[in-house]
Amino acid sequence: MATEFKLPELGENIDSGELVRLMIAPGVSISEGEPVMELETDKAVVEVPSSVTGTIGEIRVREGDTLRVGQVIFTVENGTGAGATSARTAPQPAVVPAVQASADPAPATPATPVPITASQPKRQPASAATANEFKLPELGENIDSGDLVRLMISPGQSVSEGQPVMELETDKAVVEVPSTVGGVVREIKVKEGHKVKVGEVIFTLEGGVAAQAEPVRRHEPVEHISGQQAARLSFQLAMRAEGKTEEQALPPDQPPAPIPEFTMPVQLGKVAGTDRHPVPAAPHVRRLAREVGVDIHSVPGSGPGGRISEDDVKLFAKNALLAAAAAAQTPRGAFVEPELPDFAKWGKTERVSIRGVRRKTAEHLREAWNTIPHVTQQDRSDITELEQLRARFAPRAIEAGGKMTVTAIALKVSSAALKVFPQFNASIDIAKEEIIYKQYINIGVAVDTDRGLLVPVIRDVDKKNIVELAAELAQLSKKARERKLTPEEMEGGTFTITNLGGIGGTGFSPIVNHPEVAILGLSRSRMEPEWVHDKFEPRLILPLSLSYDHRLIDGADAARFLRWIAEAFEQPFLLSVQG
Repeated sequence: MATEFKLPELGENIDSGELVRLMIAPGVSISEGEPVMELETDKAVVEVPSSVTGTIGEIRVREGDTLRVGQVIFTVENGTGAGATSARTAPQPAVVPAVQASADPAPATPATPVPITASQPKRQPASAATANEFKLPELGENIDSGDLVRLMISPGQSVSEGQPVMELETDKAVVEVPSTVGGVVREIKVKEGHKVKVGEVIFTLEGGVAAQAEPVRRHEPVEHISGQQAARLSFQLAMRAEGKTEEQALPPDQPPAPIPEFTMPVQLGKVAGTDRHPVPAAPHVRRLAREVGVDIHSVPGSGPGGRISEDDVKLFAKNALLAAAAAAQTPRGAFVEPELPDFAKWGKTERVSIRGVRRKTAEHLREAWNTIPHVTQQDRSDITELEQLRARFAPRAIEAGGKMTVTAIALKVSSAALKVFPQFNASIDIAKEEIIYKQYINIGVAVDTDRGLLVPVIRDVDKKNIVELAAELAQLSKKARERKLTPEEMEGGTFTITNLGGIGGTGFSPIVNHPEVAILGLSRSRMEPEWVHDKFEPRLILPLSLSYDHRLIDGADAARFLRWIAEAFEQPFLLSVQG
């Protein structure tokens, strides 16, 4: 009897991909876990492993086809495996053990919530099966999760402590995660493309006692919210919206009286209409909705046929009140993303998830822009003589493994300038009303990669010569483009340099990399006529752009700082004298 292998889940918000390469052929024997094809999704090219074992029968797809999750890829004769289903008989619903409840998605139509009582345990008894757990360890400062790019293990495989078991893409980099346990892999509890969190169980091994997973609940118990509590909370929120406390809303010298059970201070949900159809709810459920100020027509029912229960009313009231509380606590004037129009009205659209580096870049730059009052100072530097020196000493940098680029020289120039102007090597602590001056100089350099902008940090720039800086810059840039940069290599910067000269442009306004207070931008140098010694001469001009935090740096200081950098480019001898 032939069994079918269907395309498995590929990751969050990924339901299809283009078949790049088939790695199987009819008559070939395959085993579970063996790669069978390469699939290009919106985010990456991934190898898809087989979940069945047997001999390939019929292949039902071709290279170049767009495949969807759940589509039959091939059939297997005498197949076995987790993903095998009969090609002749429709699969029967499987009974899912309680231990797997945490890994399964919630049902589309949840059952009516059952209150948890003292006699009802929240956790099932521990299983008699034995396995040691490997949990995702700490990944770095402020990193609590990542997208699983590639698993490097499979069930039945032996792993040792320190062996890389997975590649994880965090907001900062793609990192290999080593195992902290040794043994034979028993069960893998995650899938490639999924987001995993620090502390989450990745796989189990033979030899220990596995902690039993807690069953997934559709929502947290809401039995602790009574109609009177919901009414009081909604009353407090109404007073807060008016800028009053509960005591201020009462007459002087009168203590707060208990709010009656049948108070309806605010109407949660849509305003009740006169032409709406009856909703499936018992009279006592309708009464509870009236008591807590909920429009029964707005409550989604979880029972058969959409029937509304008391738990549905309480959950709706709780969520509405929490949303109102969050809105009341939002600072006045805080930025709120405007609602987008329906672009599909005007033509075809495509939505792609913002993930990994691009998502983190968007969040960080928005935070920086909203926090820092940006000002950009522009200047020009005549680097004609510097270009001659750069060409002269380029072979030394090549011997050291780098290139004598303008960026490498800018690192040394900037480090010297930061010593002369220490306010540019600082941060602002608004909460404590303090300025933090750093006694070290670590400069980040923006690197353009296929995943977005990464900023590796070169440490102790002031203690290294230009040749050493050129070699280190080349190494870090290569690691960034090859996805081998670690989070630690992008932390601790005090100043940033970004160079768009390789692309073009005459100037731009870079965004300060918070919590730093300044960033230097370099544009493309070009030959321009300059008035020198009573005549025009062709000179190589480098455009400079300095963005800074106006809370700490005044415009005059920024102009002096950038002019110092421009003159250091024009007269390299200044570095040996002043830097």
